[in-house]
Amino acid sequence: MAVSRAARRVIRWLPAAALLASISPLMYSGCGYRFQAEPGFRFADPSLRMDLRSFANASMVPDAGAILASRLREELRRIGFRGSFEQMTADYTIEGTVKEIREDVFTHGTDGRALEHRLTLLVDIRVVEMARGRPVWKENGLSETASYFAGADFQYTESNRRAAVEELSRRMARRIGQTIRVIL
Repeated sequence: MAVSRAARRVIRWLPAAALLASISPLMYSGCGYRFQAEPGFRFADPSLRMDLRSFANASMVPDAGAILASRLREELRRIGFRGSFEQMTADYTIEGTVKEIREDVFTHGTDGRALEHRLTLLVDIRVVEMARGRPVWKENGLSETASYFAGADFQYTESNRRAAVEELSRRMARRIGQTIRVIL
C-alpha cells in the first residue's frame, strides 16, 4: 500500500501536534492571571462601597489633599478595587489629613544657589468600617519624599515642584492602597 507524500507529512507532524496540544494547558495554567477574584477576597467585590473624599489639607500646597485623594482612587482601581465610591451608603470610609509638605534644599551649586530640593509629605490616615463604627486601620505620620531640580527660571522651578508633588501623591497613594487592599 502506497502512502502519498501529503499523508506522510501529516503522519510526520502528528506526534508533534499531539505533544503541543497536551502541553499547552500546562503552559498557561500557572501564569498568575485570574479573571475572577479569589473567594473571600472582599477588596474586589463589586458591591463594596467606599467613602473617599478629599483629604484635609494642613500644608502650604493649596490642593494637596485633593490631589492625594484623586491618586488614591486611581491606585485603588489599578490594583483591583471593583466597588464604587459613594458617601451615603459606604461600607468603609477613608479619611486623611495632609499634615505637611516640608521642603529642604538638598544640593547647592558652586555659586551657592539651591540646585535640588527635597519634598517630604506627611499624612495621617484612618479607615473606618461604617457598620461597626470601628477603625480598621489608623496611621499617623506616613511619609514619602521626592526631589526636584531648581533653576534661575521661576517657571522651570515651579513646574518641577508641581511634578514632585504629583510624584509624592502617587507614591503615598500606592502605599495606602496596598495597605487597604490587605486589610479588607
